[in-house]
Amino acid sequence: MPKLKCESRRTGEKTFTAWPDGALRVCLFGAALDTANLGVSALGKSVVHALRRAAPDSNVAVFDFGRGTDTCQLDSSGNTKPIIRCGAYHTRRIYRPESLWNIRVCAWLGGLWNPGARLLRTSDAVLDITGGDSFTDLYGPWRFRAVTLCKQIALELEKPLILLPQTYGPFESARNRSIAQDIVRRSAMAWARDERSYDVLRELLGDAFDPARHRSGVDVAFGLPTVKPSEDALGAVTAWLADKTTPLAGLNVSGLLMNRPETAAQQYGLKADYSQAVISLVRRLLKDSNARILLIPHVVSLPGHYESDIEACERVADTAADVADGRVAVMPALHDPREVKWVISQCDWFCGTRMHSTIAALSSGVPAAAIAYSPKTLGVFETCGQGAHVADPRQLDTGEVVERLWQSWAAREKARESLQATLPAVLRRAEEQMDAIVAECVKRSTEDAEAGAPP
Repeated sequence: MPKLKCESRRTGEKTFTAWPDGALRVCLFGAALDTANLGVSALGKSVVHALRRAAPDSNVAVFDFGRGTDTCQLDSSGNTKPIIRCGAYHTRRIYRPESLWNIRVCAWLGGLWNPGARLLRTSDAVLDITGGDSFTDLYGPWRFRAVTLCKQIALELEKPLILLPQTYGPFESARNRSIAQDIVRRSAMAWARDERSYDVLRELLGDAFDPARHRSGVDVAFGLPTVKPSEDALGAVTAWLADKTTPLAGLNVSGLLMNRPETAAQQYGLKADYSQAVISLVRRLLKDSNARILLIPHVVSLPGHYESDIEACERVADTAADVADGRVAVMPALHDPREVKWVISQCDWFCGTRMHSTIAALSSGVPAAAIAYSPKTLGVFETCGQGAHVADPRQLDTGEVVERLWQSWAAREKARESLQATLPAVLRRAEEQMDAIVAECVKRSTEDAEAGAPP
């Protein structure tokens, strides 16, 4: 089974080996390749895959939350050129080479011993996707500082900064909004991942809006390839996926909303009882249809972590055990979003709370519904003409959420036909936007070379 193969992380390394041979050197922030949140990993692997498709000889350095530097390969791409991984994150331990403040100072001083600083100084362009939806101050000042520092370092080094398709805002602080405006205005390109996000981007930029640099795109995860997991990894679920005699409903349950229900309800302003809505949907599918239900985790945190989808899925399965009659199963935890996407592609209908689990369905042509606790999801579904399949627990009560999802299940064949009509254009946009991004990187690199810019 193709896997992400990586060397052991080097710690205490004070030198950095030069970029491998290649025409283009690109740094990527905001989407590590192997996080417990498979949505973030999907973004990272989608970007690398798209870069290698558009520019096969390109070199890519992914800045993540690890320590030291190492190299890895994404086997499914068929490209054996190694990907560099370099630790870089916001920490009070500024003496560590992974500290963004350490990288920043060392970059000012010519790179010195810091591998991240040297990678950035010798790169042709810096891409940043901010986890898809983290370019906001809603998650607190520390998180906002973390997502802006890397962008500011790139701008200070006068590197072309390209903000990949993502959401922008909201910003509660006027100061933070001003910082975000400055970053976006100075970026070589800024992409929004749906029309709703694009409207926010236009408003944020004001008179500085430039349609040549500020673009509307689609979530890069629409271009994520699939990798079929091994039977050993799937276990008993292998037989489930092979059985085509009864419809298979995939369901992603969010640990973020289920494991701490009161905190989640308060934080996101939920009107509906999320746990009760999910359990009621499962019981209704079991009672009023012949569907089998596969519970699919998309955040595979360690046991006991409040965000773990694994524990949330298991809790739902246990709750429905009295009526399941062998028709409910929990998918074993998979750590590669490409493998999870393959599993989701085998479903006849899918309902997800984690947005990128629903993108895995939509991009595979699988009729999908979403329990959307954030406005980001509606924009993605509208991109595919599926806005009616979004249930917002902030606006609907528990019964209304269940009814909206049940109607989506009932209308799955009509939704499939609609997706078949709209999806090709969405997938084409995903490719075209990366072609435009690579073209911008190459143009800036060529201009710098002609101007004799020092590395």
